[in-house]
Amino acid sequence: MKRQAGELSLQLKLRRIPKVATFLIAITILLSLVISVYSPPSFWYKLGEISEATPSLEESTIRRPKDPEWPESNDTTKSKEILGGDEPGSQKAAQETAAAGSTTSSSIPSPSSPAQIDHSYNRTNSQNPTGTTQENYCDLFSGEWVPNPEAPYYTNATCYRIQDHQNCLKYARPDTGFLKWRWKPDGCVLPIFDPNHFLELVRGKSIAFIGDSVARNHMQSLICLLSRVLDPLDVSTGNDENQHWVYKDYNFNISIFSAPYLVRSEKTDPNDVTRPFNLYLDEFDEDWTTKVEGYDYIVISAGQWFFRPTIFYENRTLIGCLACQLDNVAHLRMNFSYERAFRTAFRAINSLANFKGVTFLRTITPSHFEGGSWDKGGDCVRTMPYKRNEAVLEDYMVEMYEIQQRELRIAQEEGSKRGLKFRLLDATQPMLLRPDGHPSKYGHWANEKMANDCVHWCLPGPIDTWNDFLQELIEREEARKSLV
Repeated sequence: MKRQAGELSLQLKLRRIPKVATFLIAITILLSLVISVYSPPSFWYKLGEISEATPSLEESTIRRPKDPEWPESNDTTKSKEILGGDEPGSQKAAQETAAAGSTTSSSIPSPSSPAQIDHSYNRTNSQNPTGTTQENYCDLFSGEWVPNPEAPYYTNATCYRIQDHQNCLKYARPDTGFLKWRWKPDGCVLPIFDPNHFLELVRGKSIAFIGDSVARNHMQSLICLLSRVLDPLDVSTGNDENQHWVYKDYNFNISIFSAPYLVRSEKTDPNDVTRPFNLYLDEFDEDWTTKVEGYDYIVISAGQWFFRPTIFYENRTLIGCLACQLDNVAHLRMNFSYERAFRTAFRAINSLANFKGVTFLRTITPSHFEGGSWDKGGDCVRTMPYKRNEAVLEDYMVEMYEIQQRELRIAQEEGSKRGLKFRLLDATQPMLLRPDGHPSKYGHWANEKMANDCVHWCLPGPIDTWNDFLQELIEREEARKSLV
């Protein structure tokens, strides 16, 4: 009897198992549905121990960092002269900028991957100066530095437009190997700047550079490269930092408009450039926007000034600040002002009723301080370029680079409605690989107490390649016009 009772009990238990299993399965399905609705995607990555994939630029060393590390500094008064006001920022700015990412919500999303730019102008056939045709797509900005024994093409003895702070030869930089390189794009040839050809290319035209002291550095490189053929006449007027030159034989004009913030700005202390600036992020800087309408080409850029203490306004209303000492004011990240400044600048160009020219965005170029920040003994002592796999663009520079590309794409879309062209002059990757190209201590005499300059570029030096790019891009624009 006991055996029969045991078998009966076992049979009853076995009959209950399917019901219990069914109940458990139902509960599991229900929980899965709840989780899928109310949980973020990262939940599933954690469950499966799978990390989220982040897209990167193909065959590029530019990548997005996981934890941005902001440059450190604690004195914005030092070396204002040598750095041209373009200090990498203050320690206070760095701390408040980093903290703002977790304490303040902003309408600026942090980009998750590099934005895609319209490179269609690089995909068209164009003629090079020799008259032959480069077929199909050629990305000028992906490549490497290769030896060029013929460089440099000018010196401080042949060009009088080199500022002392970039005059590395004058201040006896002992190595000259940094002069002996050229940029070689993957899959095509970038012609070396030809001053005779360039002057014919721009005969009857004009170029405006808009930006900070690195934009001036670029413009001075162009004048020096052209000095092999002709020196310009300085027709600047007034006491401002805007300067103008004319090549009368070619009816060609070059101008530099000083606009480190691109938008309307004002000093909080008129007599002290190191004090915070007020930035009116939605207002045009009329010092340049009212003067460039007749130019054929604009080269626009901005960078290091956006790390400085600044106070932000929109609609004439205080909306926040970076590294300020104001109470009850939102402390925002640097990318907040950087994005809005470029959007307003491009909107200004698109609003010019009679502007028919081409705008080139010259992208941000990294500094190369090692061993400390700019005011803590940091220096750039390397004498050779990096190879393409030896350096990555990370930290705050990635965000600046992505913002520039995203805003350029927006400007392209808006400009296309009235036939305006916005193009990319991507100096970021080439210059990332040139830690050897900065003045360092060779922009002043040894007995002068000044910080090492790892922001600007020696003249002559790798910055001359920017005008190889400019020549080729203008060449392509002119070739397109001839086909219309």
